[in-house]
Amino acid sequence: MTTMWRRVVLDVLLPHPPARVHPLLADPARWPDFAPAVAFRQRIGDGPPDVGSRWWAVDRIGPFRVRFADVLESIEPGERVVWHSTSPWNSRVEYLCVPEGGGTRVHARYEGDIAGWLQLTALLPDFAWKWVLMRDFHGITRLLDAEDRGMGTVVTDESSAGRGIRSPSSELTADRVSRPR
Repeated sequence: MTTMWRRVVLDVLLPHPPARVHPLLADPARWPDFAPAVAFRQRIGDGPPDVGSRWWAVDRIGPFRVRFADVLESIEPGERVVWHSTSPWNSRVEYLCVPEGGGTRVHARYEGDIAGWLQLTALLPDFAWKWVLMRDFHGITRLLDAEDRGMGTVVTDESSAGRGIRSPSSELTADRVSRPR
């Protein structure tokens, strides 16, 4: 099987504290609430989630559905979480949450050997990958802002991804995610 290596690193400032951001990144059952590409996550097995826990996963890539499993590799509550996604993603995702000015600086590192037809996605330029992955952080901000307003959960609408969230450098390579004005 042929694979294609890809690495994308994001450094994002969210306007919510790590105590609220980290639990979302550490719980795949919550990902459909904020991540536009996530169609489905379901825990495999019983008991509390811990290192080695697995989730069935389905992501939306355009009109296609990609099936795989997510495995919790490492967790430091409130601070760091590392996920492994099986084939065809064959990837490792690490989120490091650091308190900064009342918010959370998230250092996100996505890397892996993409297999099968998904190799075509590895040909996307960095700015396109960053734009796609930033939608998750826009979704986290919308979700937590809605919770702050007492609205509960928010349905992620891809057509509104990124609305009201600005970057000091550019929309596509956003370093900072701020509350909508």
